[in-house]
Amino acid sequence: MNRVALYHLESLLWIARLGTFHAAADRLNITQPTISARMRELEGQLGYPLFQREGRRMLLTPRARQLVQDCEPIWAQLERAFDKGQRSGSVRIGTGEIAAATCLPGFLAGLERDWPGVTLDVSIELTAHLIEHLLSAASDLVFLAGPVAAPGLKVASIGTVRLVWLGHPETARRIAQDGWEPPVWSLPRHSPLYGLMLEMLAERKIDPTVIHRCNNVRALIETVAAGQGVALLPALMAAEAMARGNLVEVWPAPKGSILFQVAMRAGESDPLILDLFERARSLHIAESA
Repeated sequence: MNRVALYHLESLLWIARLGTFHAAADRLNITQPTISARMRELEGQLGYPLFQREGRRMLLTPRARQLVQDCEPIWAQLERAFDKGQRSGSVRIGTGEIAAATCLPGFLAGLERDWPGVTLDVSIELTAHLIEHLLSAASDLVFLAGPVAAPGLKVASIGTVRLVWLGHPETARRIAQDGWEPPVWSLPRHSPLYGLMLEMLAERKIDPTVIHRCNNVRALIETVAAGQGVALLPALMAAEAMARGNLVEVWPAPKGSILFQVAMRAGESDPLILDLFERARSLHIAESA
């Protein structure tokens, strides 16, 4: 039998899962030259090429794809055998700001309690970046505003958040009494919240003179609470400012709400990530009343 080591197969499987030598090397915490050397060794042991070059990309050969297909279930059994129920490893979680302020703290606390051997690396990004990082294997699991549908992702809905048009009380008075058209603040163009904001302005037949953008919801809340216009904001995150009287509804609340989802790569086979996804999909972001 050929002298094929487990690390040879592990490297090949991660290249097949993630699509590039670079992504697989990052996932395994080794250098790209190391993973390239492993593939040369494996090809030498097997006696046939595993990759073919197309432009700047290295693609699996038909025989390599068959090898991956045959080895995937065997590797999954080995991972379960060695795991023995003790979760360990490093997990990269990406999240939007709203999820980070609502369901994520309890989720992370539960992981630290139940899976003490798992190291967590959490980053907060906008939805477009979250999807990009997940597909490029820079993240393992993401919480994002949806709906999101992509062939390379598996998603599950975890609830909705109600949106409200808010501004400072003096801003609301000027709108109601003087017919003032305030500047509008929103998240950047590629945020789902930005698209909803435009739809709801159109429904109210409002054409604002200016739309300012900021990539941080907390900063948006503070900005409009200081009297600098209005914003369509998640009620959950603005609840404290509303309770203090710093923000009030300037227009009737829209009917729509924003959906939140958890996502992983559709081809994911790592038992730790699969279990993490199942745990995350049971979360629920309660819609603000």
